[in-house]
Amino acid sequence: MFTLSYEFKLEPNQLQIDMIEQTLGVCRTVWNYALRERKDWINSRKCPVNACSIEKEYIIPADEPYPSYSRQAKALTEAKKDSERLKSVNAQVLQQVLRTLDRAFSDMKSRGFGFPRFKNKYRLRSYLIPQIRGEVLKGNQIKLPQLGWVRFRKSRDIPEGFKVKQVRVIRKASGYFVMLSLQLDVEVPQPFPHGHPRGLDLGFDKFVATSDGLEVKRPRFLESLQRKLRLLQRRLKNKQKGSNNRHKLNRKIARVHQRISDARKNWHFQLAHQLCDGAGMIFVEDINFRSWQRGMLSKHAADAGFGQFVNILEWVCWKRDVYFAKVDKDGTSQECSQCGAHTGKKTLDVRVHHCPECGYIGSRDVVSAEVIRNRGLTRARVSRASSSDPSAGFPRIGKRSLESRPKGLSDLGQRLENKQIACGGDLTGMEETSSSQEPETGNLVVRLGISRHSA
Repeated sequence: MFTLSYEFKLEPNQLQIDMIEQTLGVCRTVWNYALRERKDWINSRKCPVNACSIEKEYIIPADEPYPSYSRQAKALTEAKKDSERLKSVNAQVLQQVLRTLDRAFSDMKSRGFGFPRFKNKYRLRSYLIPQIRGEVLKGNQIKLPQLGWVRFRKSRDIPEGFKVKQVRVIRKASGYFVMLSLQLDVEVPQPFPHGHPRGLDLGFDKFVATSDGLEVKRPRFLESLQRKLRLLQRRLKNKQKGSNNRHKLNRKIARVHQRISDARKNWHFQLAHQLCDGAGMIFVEDINFRSWQRGMLSKHAADAGFGQFVNILEWVCWKRDVYFAKVDKDGTSQECSQCGAHTGKKTLDVRVHHCPECGYIGSRDVVSAEVIRNRGLTRARVSRASSSDPSAGFPRIGKRSLESRPKGLSDLGQRLENKQIACGGDLTGMEETSSSQEPETGNLVVRLGISRHSA
């Protein structure tokens, strides 16, 4: 089963907007009530029995079972009999809210996430319709429960053969959106190692450096609009809480943040497609980017969006039949890419790699990307050796012929061709430096419009 997620902007009328806001309000009420019930039960087990009446305003019986999802879903069904407000919302939507809360508690225990928080009208911004039956799309309209037929901007066509399985309605600063979960009953093989290998090294100064000698500067998305944000947030300080003026100013601030986020995501898609041009394999470091947002460079790490870029790059590589893999991150700047010698630790002000063993000199970031490429090739050879596909040749120079590609992937690729948004355009801040041993990059430099100069 293959799943895609497509997002479109809705164009609802005023009655539909009121219904969306009412649904979000009921979902927020159910979330907060269920969370309070679980939190009270947990807190009642923290204090001794003889002191419970002193420390707490209420007492939950010791034999009262934990309010799990099944118990809360059953209680919700009973509550809908007496509440017209709960009846006005689709039953599956409210049950999905309880499932999301239950998953949040499971992630807190198993994945180390924080304790679930209460939601105000600004925090809960979407609801999920988990099951969609029948044909719900007709031209540029979609049929949603309680809303009827809603117009949306059909910015791209739905791929042939895909069916809508789930729908999520989202409220953003720029309007209302619908996210469609599309499914197709087909088995899609993963790309196997082939073609030209390319290693990528991510960093703050240069957003990405490739093993081919390309160095891409990091755009400052937040800094470009930070002055406007500061001005709006200063005004917000003097606005009375709950007033219409404060609400209007909050919406202005949210639109600025949305503009920054959209620009960053669009640039990430452009860069991912450009890096896939002429490459058959792409390798990156296996880094926990959340740790980058805990130090003094946390603001720059959040502005760059390294984690989002790696996720987008992995998807673009799969779509374009490029092999993608992550390699060990340790010691990439302390190893020579030519002879493999250990060159010792380098401070951040040292930007040139000089190997004392073989004398290789080059840009520190480019050499790190070459080390990542070498490690990726080693991993790809292991992957090929363990593959049951005898046709998975490695390495191959140039593009694979259509006959050598798996039929399922080529058919699906034709359906998805030219369906992805933000695939083209110029990249801001592109430049390239060359090391003493400059690799051949073919027409990639010409397509990117990059000037070539010596290091």
